Amino acid sequence: MPFTSRLAGSLTAAVLALSPLPGLAQTSAQAPKPKKPAPNGQPAQPQTGHPVIVQLKPEPAQPDWTKVCGKDERATMEVCYTTRDFVTDKGQRVLAVAVYNAKGKGARKTVRILTPLGFLVAPGIRITVDKGRPVAGRYATCLPHGCFAEAEVRDDFITALKKGTVLNVSARNQTGAVATFVVPTEGFGKAFDGPPVDPEVLAEQQKKMQEELQNRSEELRKRLSSQSNNPASNSAASAAAPPRN
Repeated sequence: MPFTSRLAGSLTAAVLALSPLPGLAQTSAQAPKPKKPAPNGQPAQPQTGHPVIVQLKPEPAQPDWTKVCGKDERATMEVCYTTRDFVTDKGQRVLAVAVYNAKGKGARKTVRILTPLGFLVAPGIRITVDKGRPVAGRYATCLPHGCFAEAEVRDDFITALKKGTVLNVSARNQTGAVATFVVPTEGFGKAFDGPPVDPEVLAEQQKKMQEELQNRSEELRKRLSSQSNNPASNSAASAAAPPRN
C-alpha cells in the first residue's frame, strides 16, 4: 500500500463524530423553502440554505500536530505528513487535516482533509488560510465514516499556514448551504519543520484515540438503547407538551 494512502489507518482512523454535528446537521435537515413563482413565466431561481460556521478545537487525545515520515514504495521517495484531528466544542470528532510534503524530483505538497459525510462531491472544497486566497480541492474517496478531499498547494500556501491562525475548510451541503470549518493552526509550523514523531509515541497516540472512540461508541450505543427501551419517556414528554388550540 502506498504511503500516501495510509492516512485513514493512522491518527485519523477514528476522527469523525458519532452523532450529528450541531448546526451543520440542523441545516442539512431543514426542508427547502417553497419557491416563489418567477415573474413573466421565467423559471424560479434555486434557493440555498444559510451558511454555517463550525468552530473547531484540537482533539484532546492528540497533544499537538504530529509529523510522520516514511517511504513511499510506489514513488520511491520519502513522504512526511503533518496531521491533527479536530473536534467541536462538545468534543465531537468531525475533521482531520494532513499536510503531505514529499521529497524528491517532481514532489508535490498536498493538503488532505477528512470531512463528515453529507456534502456535495462535485463542488469539492475550498481551503483558505485566514483571509487569504482560496485554494480549490476535490473529493478523492469516501468511507463509511467520512470523505477524503485533497488540494495541491504551493510553498506560499505552506508559508501562510505556518504563520496563520486558522485554516478555513468550506464545502457545500445537500441544501446548498456552505459549511465552513474553522481549524486552529497553532503549532503547525513547529511540527512541519521539526523532526518526525517517534514510532512508539505515535503508536501510543493511536491506542489512546482508539480507546476513546470505543468508549464513546459504547456510551452512544447504551444511550440509544435506553431511549428505545423506554417509551415512557416519550409519553411523558408528549403529556408535558402544551395543548393545541
